[in-house]
Amino acid sequence: MKRAPAHFSSAYSPSPKPISSLLLSQNCLNYLQNLHHAKPFSSSSSHGRRPKKKIYHREPDLDKVMDLQKKPSLILHLRELILSRHGRPLLLRDLEKEVGFVKKWAFMELIQRQPAIFKVSGGASPVSVHLTEAAETISRGEPAARSAMEPLLVRNLSKLLMMSLDCCLPMSKIELLREDLGLPADYSNSLLPRYPSSFSRRAIDGQDCLCLESWDSSAAITAREERLSKTGPFSFQLSYPAGFRPNRRYLEEVAKWQKMEFPTPYLSARSFSPATPAARKRAVAVLHEVLSLTMEKRLSSDKLDAFHDEYQLPCKLLLCLVKNHGTFYITNKGGRSTVFLKEGYVGRHLRDECPLLRFYDSDTIPVRVYERRKRGGQKGSGPAGAELAK
Repeated sequence: MKRAPAHFSSAYSPSPKPISSLLLSQNCLNYLQNLHHAKPFSSSSSHGRRPKKKIYHREPDLDKVMDLQKKPSLILHLRELILSRHGRPLLLRDLEKEVGFVKKWAFMELIQRQPAIFKVSGGASPVSVHLTEAAETISRGEPAARSAMEPLLVRNLSKLLMMSLDCCLPMSKIELLREDLGLPADYSNSLLPRYPSSFSRRAIDGQDCLCLESWDSSAAITAREERLSKTGPFSFQLSYPAGFRPNRRYLEEVAKWQKMEFPTPYLSARSFSPATPAARKRAVAVLHEVLSLTMEKRLSSDKLDAFHDEYQLPCKLLLCLVKNHGTFYITNKGGRSTVFLKEGYVGRHLRDECPLLRFYDSDTIPVRVYERRKRGGQKGSGPAGAELAK
């Protein structure tokens, strides 16, 4: 198998592994929001003044995205559990085995609050939960959405493999990204065997790995290159919050960085030294490309960190993300650290939605219809609204 030609060559030295996890503790959030003061300058040079605080500016719209996705994610999770039973009832007493003792109560409350999607049956017999007729009607459209997603999934999997050092990734790490990429639960048995010319599974160093069988030059184009900025062929789209006020020196450094040439993420990291400025900019491009391949243009920090060795990510990944806050945004909303690709959003909404996300949006229609009916609004349109109107 041939890889794209190497235009950069130098001695290769692997980056050290990250010292700590990227999960943002409260102390780390305090660090981001208000970096520690340096020692005061002497009175002769700065008259005893402290340096200006450095603040990590928040993006309210992206923070709100994490708040708004809590209910839909629970709904989709419970729906998957019910559908995975293949017609057999999901007993409420078995719910704890599926989701754990703590989450069980959140699901119990969800069932009570969403009668438009879930119904409970039983009395003398064990109590079980089912989908309503409206929810079942919408769920029948999932195979069509999955089928429309398949070409995109194959291309994105190929791109993930092409960016790795040896065009191979452990199956355990691909499983980490399964839901973020939109892969079906049984993709290893249903999707991969249909593309033997693209993928193969091998045991490498005792790990089950997915390997690339053929290099697709048409796929070796990054999302950044497909939407080239007017500022130049090596620039990134930058977006800053309203409260950010850069000085002239910062703007000059950004303009210089935007013009700097760097190797493509699809060039092997063994072809150049990781200590150069161009290699550091390439690492930003790799992070940008990985996030752009996900359905919702975001990933939790620990999932990104899991690919440190395969993609030769920076040792201080968190600081790299913070430094490039015009491209990425880190939030601790939702109970965990999440990294957003900022250009993938317009306000609170995704710029582009894949077929599976559009289906998931339709799957929550009964929720919106039910809530409107409680407020005395009009009934919804479409199959869900028709079912609820009966």
